[in-house]
Amino acid sequence: MAVETLGEALAYGWRITARCAWGKQREGLQSKRECVYGAELDLETLVWTRGRAFPLSMLASRLRCPRCGSRQVRLIYSTPTNANVASGRARAAAKQMLKKSGRRQ
Repeated sequence: MAVETLGEALAYGWRITARCAWGKQREGLQSKRECVYGAELDLETLVWTRGRAFPLSMLASRLRCPRCGSRQVRLIYSTPTNANVASGRARAAAKQMLKKSGRRQ
């Protein structure tokens, strides 16, 4: 099972954390102050703005650190445990049943 798009990552319950990588290198004899900002990305919002077919491999190139403005961003992908996957499937099945019955969540 290879997950390659935002839609697949959302469907399988993945989590994506972005970390700023600016300032980890030195320029000559001067060192830069490192930006250590990081945040978990909302996959549902990314799917709304980029589309379900957007490749995960291109995501880091489209991001910018909100604190320092750097485009040097690294992504950390977290896959769910089997228990989380099972509970996610149960939640999805419950939502489908609610839709069919006409009730709101």
